Order: sequence, then structure tokens, then C-alpha cells
Amino acid sequence: MKARRAGGREARKALRAAPLAEDSKPVRPGESGGRYLPLGDDDIRRIDEAARDILEHVGFARAIPSCVELFTAAGATFRDGRLRLPRAMIAETLERAARDITLFAQDPRHDMHLSGNKVYFGTAGAAVHVVDEWKTHDNLPGKGAYRESTLQDLYDAARLVDRLEHIHFFQRCMVARDIESPRAMDLHTTYASISGTRKHCGVSYVDPQHAEEGLRMLHRVAGGESKWRARPFASVSCCFVVPPMRFAEDACRVMETCVHGGMPILLLAAGQAGATSPASLAGAVAQEVAEVLGGLAYVNLLRPGHPAIFAPWPFVSDLRTGAMSGGSGEQAVLMAACGQMGRYYDLPTGIAAGMADSKIPDAQSGYEKGYTLALAGHSGANLVYEAAGMQASLLGFSFEGALLDNDLLGAVNRSVRGIEIDDQSLAVKTISEVCIGGPEHFLGHDDTLSRMQRDYVYPLVGDRLTPDEWRENGAHQVNTAAREKTQEILNTHFPAHISEKLDAEIRGEFEILLPRGKMGAK
Repeated sequence: MKARRAGGREARKALRAAPLAEDSKPVRPGESGGRYLPLGDDDIRRIDEAARDILEHVGFARAIPSCVELFTAAGATFRDGRLRLPRAMIAETLERAARDITLFAQDPRHDMHLSGNKVYFGTAGAAVHVVDEWKTHDNLPGKGAYRESTLQDLYDAARLVDRLEHIHFFQRCMVARDIESPRAMDLHTTYASISGTRKHCGVSYVDPQHAEEGLRMLHRVAGGESKWRARPFASVSCCFVVPPMRFAEDACRVMETCVHGGMPILLLAAGQAGATSPASLAGAVAQEVAEVLGGLAYVNLLRPGHPAIFAPWPFVSDLRTGAMSGGSGEQAVLMAACGQMGRYYDLPTGIAAGMADSKIPDAQSGYEKGYTLALAGHSGANLVYEAAGMQASLLGFSFEGALLDNDLLGAVNRSVRGIEIDDQSLAVKTISEVCIGGPEHFLGHDDTLSRMQRDYVYPLVGDRLTPDEWRENGAHQVNTAAREKTQEILNTHFPAHISEKLDAEIRGEFEILLPRGKMGAK
């Protein structure tokens, strides 16, 4: 094909602005990771053996009666208050466990297919504060004021995620501190999430009765129980274990309710290295793998092949102070190792990354999020939670930080996609056309124009101007652009996938306090 010009920069800008078909985008949800392997083959085998030893010889304390009955009927032993799981049970669990599952969304375009090394990024974290960075703190401008998070903030975060391309699912990223009742907290959190975004949502419950009510709400939105069971668009995050190796009684009851209710389960074990799990990184991984394998056995005894996500989340402490350090290099490699263990078992796997120690979206936040998210994405874990907006090791949520993280996640996902090698991408013909009788540059070539959208990711707010252009445009820092774009989205985007009639019915039954429509503007 003969090289030609396309009208210079303005033509290229116009081409970039044109909407792309999904199959033409440079990155899409579910790119294949698995290139970063912190563990060798022998390391994986030894961690697996250690986890099975822990389950067989240490076992779990505080098993509820229904759990003891279920496990002992299947061959486990219960003595001295501990439930011990034989190796044969774990082997059988791994044979019957669900693989290649789909986490559905209210809009099928956002369904997530958890097979192989496909990677998706989303929120989580349960922060108790919102970072209002542009406000004042102690009379010093721009120092990052923290305030308690509210139900309105949670709904607004869901609305924001609904518009951000590289954040693929939504799980509660903050706690509604303006709601005191645990029941109201659980139900309002569910509704704020599923009404704020059409993407898959993660929910949680502290009591099995709350879970039953939440399921009734989800049935209404789905159009009936049978439709819900066919396409469950919410999963439950279940901290079924209190490390080290103790079942969480109420969480286990919630898990039983949700399994029977057809809800996918995130089996979450979150020990803190040096406190509730060993300080050694290998020991922390082994304990959390053991705990989650135990939870997986629990789920599969309740309902063989029920969709469950293997989620060992060992967290790191700064051993000088005991404070959590979500942005550390140790945290990055720990989670990547857990992602690799999930791939070893060929299980749908979720890990956590992006939990910056920095209190605001600044340079420290950027580098901490950069390496933790990159290693998580490349580990091959299917789901990366807490990947957007989290500051202060999960204590704070930043709206503009989430928007900045969307840019970061697009770039990380592009690195996960890698480089495709074929005759067309090697471009021998294109090089020949440009060099022999051509313009001796590639700026206007058809191949350049087609690949500028198919192969390259462009930031939503990240600055790529020259210094002169940057100064001419006001010399704004990227946080300013992120704040402005965040406000634009929150002032204009009000999802209406739940009809007014259905919304009124749900509000009448569950006493939902969240204002509907533009009354909920931030």
C-alpha cells in the first residue's frame, strides 16, 4: 500500500476521538497475564505441601456445628476443638472445584470470564475516610483533608467506576459511616453498588439474615430468582477465616446462605505478616493458601462446583511500627506469588494490589501503585481487587485518585497484553514502502493510522504535552485535571438501568435512604 499523508496532527486527533469497536481497542478486559513468576516450580510444590500439612495437622478452630457435621461426614476429624482436613479431601476438592467461571454483570458487555490467565481490575477496600485533597487541613491548603465516608460517597464511587474503562468491576471501596445499623449498612451498601454501576459488583454481609434480604433485593433487580441464578451479577466477599486458622462463625453462616442462594463467593483470607501470619513471606503465603483451600473445601461440600474465587491475601506490616504497608515491595511480591499459586491450582483467583501507603495521590502513591499493580497484573491472577482509589493502606478513598488509577490500569493492562508477532506487525512491507520511493517517515502511512488506536493506549487525564504547550494551557498538575474530570462525570452520569418503578418498590421494601437520580449529585 502506498504511503500517504493524512492531514497532520489534526487528522490524527480526529481519528483518535472516533469511537472504537470493542475488538479494535488496544486493551480489553481479560488480557492474559502470567509472565511474572516470583516462585520457581520447586517453590510452588513446597508451598502446596506446606499448606496441606497445615490443614492436616493444625486444622481450624471455631468451626460452627453445621461446618463440623459437613466436614466430618466427608472424612475430616474433629478433636481438641480443631477441624483437621485430610489430604485426600483437598485433592478431591481441587478435582471438583469450579473453573472457567463467569462473573456476570447487569450489562452483559461487562461480563468477566475467569479462565486461564485472564486479568481484570476492580475496586475494594472498605475505607472509612474520603480524601478531599484540594481542601484545607490545619489551615494549610492542599495538604489532604480526610473526612468520614458516607453512603452518598459510595454511590458516587460506583457511578464513577461505571464510566472508567479500565476498572472492570466494583466492590465496596468505602464504608458508609453515616449509617449505624449493621443491617442497614449491608442492604444500603448492596443497593448503592448495584444502582451505581452496571458492572459486576462485590457485596458483603455480617449476618446471614442480611444476606437473605440482600438476595431478595438482587432477585428483584434480576427479574426473579431464576433469572438471578442464571446470571448472578453480584458476588459476596467472605472473610470466612480469622487468621491464624480460625473460622469466623458469622461469616461462615453468611457463606452457607450465599452458596445456597447461588451467589459466587470470594474466599478471602487476609493474614498480616508478623502479626496474624508468619513474618516470613513464604510462611505467610503457605498459611493463606491453606486457609483458602479449607474454605474451598467448605464451599464444595455445600455445593460441588459452586463458583468460588481463590483469594489468599497476605498483607504486610512495617515491622518497625506494626502498621500495615499496602504499598511495599514485599506486598507486591506476596500478592504476585498468591496469583501464581492460583494458576498452579488452575482456580479462579483474586488478589489485591494498589493499596498505596501515601495519604494522597502524589508521587509516592504513583510509584507504589505502579509496581504493585504491574506485578499483580503480570502474575496471572484473574481479579485484582483494591486497584483504584485506595490511599493510606486502605484507610482512605480518593475520587480523583481512582480516575488517575484508571489511566495507570490502562497502561498496566497494555503491558500485560505484550507484543504480538506476525507478518503484519513485523511491518517489512511497510518499511519497504516508506524507505523505497516513500516519504522516509511513517507519520502518514495507513499502517500508522490504523495502529494508533489498535495498539496504543492513551491516558484520560495524563499529560503528554510539550513543556511549552503545558505552560500555555495553564501548567496544571495532573491531579487538577483528574479532579475536573471526576467532577464532570459525577455531575452528568446518573445510571438509570434500574427503572423508577422498580426503584420505588425496592425503596418501599428495604427503606433505602439514598436519593435517586440527580438528587444524588456530588
